[in-house]
Amino acid sequence: MAIVNVTPDSFSDGGHYEAVDTAVAHALACVEDGAAIIDIGGESTKPGGDAVSASEEQGRVLPVIEALRGKTDALISVDTYRADTARLAVGAGAHIVNDVFGLQREPEIAALAAQTGAGLCIMHTGRDRQKLPDVIDDQMLFLSRSLDIAAAAGVSRQNIVLDPGFGFAKEHTEENLELMARFNALLRSELPLLVGTSRKRFVGAITGRDAPDRDVGTAAANAILRLQGAALFRVHNVAINRDALAVADAILRTRARLKA
Repeated sequence: MAIVNVTPDSFSDGGHYEAVDTAVAHALACVEDGAAIIDIGGESTKPGGDAVSASEEQGRVLPVIEALRGKTDALISVDTYRADTARLAVGAGAHIVNDVFGLQREPEIAALAAQTGAGLCIMHTGRDRQKLPDVIDDQMLFLSRSLDIAAAAGVSRQNIVLDPGFGFAKEHTEENLELMARFNALLRSELPLLVGTSRKRFVGAITGRDAPDRDVGTAAANAILRLQGAALFRVHNVAINRDALAVADAILRTRARLKA
């Protein structure tokens, strides 16, 4: 899943792809590098980022979705927590809604997904609430609530992926590392797991690098998570992560052969 931020203030690439033609060209280049999904966002979700109005968010993402619809067979995802933006994006050609508040800010997104058959990425976040002290217990508490919302709306489980939300109200490097170390505990959900470690602050804390220079650290983190069962990877640099994941997949195939 390639990240295309149509924003002026995203933490790593804000302002790079604000223009529709630039965003579309970048998205298509990501597909050439091997992206199967293009995730388009119109509001920065970095800590302390400025919220934008729904109309401004829609003005950023909808023209890009409409332009991409006829140019690629890659799936298109809209990164939004607003039900109205999600509805318009799906109408414009998006296949997936990626909700960073896990349906718990605007649960109407679940009804939209049920009605349209759109895919649904449900992300864990610790923002705007009190977290449990244990990182996995908190994941299970939050995500179970989100899955209850999805089930009540009639969303098919086969259309859902879960995201543990690396970096979202997980300010301490140790919390993100513990989540990585215990990641396979999340497999009990029996749903595909999407991870978004790309250029996150904890990767910078480990490597000592600024956001644009964290792709190697990201690729290492994603390879480790692949070995623990992660299925989808939301990244800025598709090519370097494809290479790292190819190595991880080769190890998984070898493990399977040795067990056979």
